[in-house]
Amino acid sequence: PSLPSLLCEWKLTSSQNFILVRTIQKLGSLAKPSVVISINGDIITIKTEKFEETTADNRKTMSTVTLDDGSLTQVQKWDGKQTTIKRALVDGKMVVECTMNNVTCTRV
Repeated sequence: PSLPSLLCEWKLTSSQNFILVRTIQKLGSLAKPSVVISINGDIITIKTEKFEETTADNRKTMSTVTLDDGSLTQVQKWDGKQTTIKRALVDGKMVVECTMNNVTCTRV
């Protein structure tokens, strides 16, 4: 998919293995985040780049987001640990894969 097809607001509709990653990360399994992706000329905005982030479970992370082959990949790093969150458009739905310690959860 091209970047323009990602430009809209996305709401969580399903989740798989999220509780496994939650155990590792202590994430809130009830969170239903929205992701807003927009573009203005040559500027893509999803409140990303390299930035400090306080997660829902109060971790202070340094995050970076890259766009590769139509997928947005966010890497969160803190205390020598790392989480990778990949967002891709699949059959008209935003599919989010979150990986930590070789455990991956999938959210749609």
